[in-house]
Amino acid sequence: MVINVGDVKFYLHKFPLLSKSYRLQKLVACTNEENGDEINIHDIPGGPAAFDVCAKFCYGMTVTLNAYNVVAARCAAEYLEMYETVEKGNLIYKIEVFLTSSIFRSWKDSIIVLQTTKGFFPWCEELKIVSHCLDSVASKASTDTSKVDWSYTYNHKKLLSENEIDLHCDVVNKQQLVPEDWWVEDLCELHIDLYKRVITTIKTKGRMSAEAIGEALKAYVNRRLLGFSKGKIHGSDPEKYRYLVDTITWLLPKEKNGVSCGFLIRLLQASIALECGQTVRSELKKRVGLQLEEATVGDLLIRAPDSETIMFDIDLVHDLIEQFMLHQKNGQIDCPADNRFQDIRPAFASERSKVKVARIIDGYLAEVARDPNLPLSKFVNLAELVSGFSRSSHDGIYRAIDMYLKEHPGITKSERKRICRLMDCRKLSAEACMHAVQNERLPLRIVVQVLFFEQVRATTSSGGGSTPDLTRSVKALLPVGSYGSSTSVTSNTEEDWDAVPTAKELKALKGGLATLRLRDREGNNGSDLNDMKTNAEKVDTSKVKGSIISKKMFSKLWSNKDRLSENSSSDTSESPSSSNAGETKSTPCRSRRQSMS
Repeated sequence: MVINVGDVKFYLHKFPLLSKSYRLQKLVACTNEENGDEINIHDIPGGPAAFDVCAKFCYGMTVTLNAYNVVAARCAAEYLEMYETVEKGNLIYKIEVFLTSSIFRSWKDSIIVLQTTKGFFPWCEELKIVSHCLDSVASKASTDTSKVDWSYTYNHKKLLSENEIDLHCDVVNKQQLVPEDWWVEDLCELHIDLYKRVITTIKTKGRMSAEAIGEALKAYVNRRLLGFSKGKIHGSDPEKYRYLVDTITWLLPKEKNGVSCGFLIRLLQASIALECGQTVRSELKKRVGLQLEEATVGDLLIRAPDSETIMFDIDLVHDLIEQFMLHQKNGQIDCPADNRFQDIRPAFASERSKVKVARIIDGYLAEVARDPNLPLSKFVNLAELVSGFSRSSHDGIYRAIDMYLKEHPGITKSERKRICRLMDCRKLSAEACMHAVQNERLPLRIVVQVLFFEQVRATTSSGGGSTPDLTRSVKALLPVGSYGSSTSVTSNTEEDWDAVPTAKELKALKGGLATLRLRDREGNNGSDLNDMKTNAEKVDTSKVKGSIISKKMFSKLWSNKDRLSENSSSDTSESPSSSNAGETKSTPCRSRRQSMS
């Protein structure tokens, strides 16, 4: 008889075929005189190659099965109905024994077979080949690492090179050094649909840590999304990549530290570039917000869309901070039992997170401030979003402000005044104060405030006086009834306050307040309040714009400081001398004047 399988003709004898294939028996019975002994089979799984394996088995010839052809042979045998009811020891039985005793016992073969099932749906699903492969792979991946004795690919070589295993080390010690994520690279060969099912099955086993799951997802994305690590996706199939990002997002472990914040940000960046659905992007923003304190400034430097004139996507960072604040609020109030993010942090941990986020955003602002097209409103709005976070030092925000003023020299006096309100002069380190009092980009009022608080710090630390005493010295400069008043300053003088000082004026300011400190010390050594007021009024301020540092000006300055104190964060009431030395050391960019200018 002649059997046509696709474009291939098989000339075979009826007897060995019909004795093992029930389907061929039915096909022969249905043939008519016109067709003779010719049968057409066009829909057999695996095509001519799979039919050839089945035909050879019927003739009693040796058949070689392996991980690459066993799926096709099994599906073809099912198509030909080569059951045990037709003949004992038929091909279906033989293949099932081979799968159970060999394929499913092997880590590599199970992955290969699982990969080959892609072209045989729905046959493989109905025959449960896929489910058996999934269970085999998931069980082996979840095995205790001390019991892993089969060979695996990438991570085994990596382990040997990174840990420099002694050649004389015994087998037991080598097994103990098997990493928990030894399996992640091998699974990267799977198609995304099969990969999703494998990871889901591994999660169901419940024996794999969230960190190992996260490492697997990271390895898969880096392998499958070209340019992912650099934030620039390369490829001509956006639909395929979009589905991949959606799937990986769905597979993310629920635990907070399952994946790093940097990985989540890059995944979010990819979802935006690929125009994924709003649900996916919202989910990723929530996840980033939950771990924002773990991010770095480099993680947040996300390029803005090509349609924007600015360099970096500040609006996205703004959204991430809002998500962080929302999680902080919800974490302290309530957390539903079915909440996806079940890691609730106590209040003290929440405050530490805020401090970390504030430092990150300060550094981020210093970087984006270099963009000449960055609007002041975006800079200020982002800075104000974290202004309520407790910080013992404002060196970071000062550096960001100074960088913005340097890159945007054309801003108006009111804009310069607005951006300088973001920092608290009382929270600048000694190094930052030293830089600020010589900074010709700052408005005059800010320089005076920095000088004042630096004198307070110096007086307190030297034991020559106290902050309240020096405060009274400043009040002594004010006329009766003018303290806290801002109406006594003319408009012209107000403009002078917001102007930037010259080097000569800066020098005069420093000399004036130094004299003020000396007069205050004299007052503490025995003079009464009237004598202290008389001495303080002798301070020569004529060198600074004629009469800018006058009684009225100190009145204006002091009223501004009062408002600043009212609007500052919870820890602004700390003494300037209580500035943490460790905080100063944490800002190496302050160690050199040049780095801030």
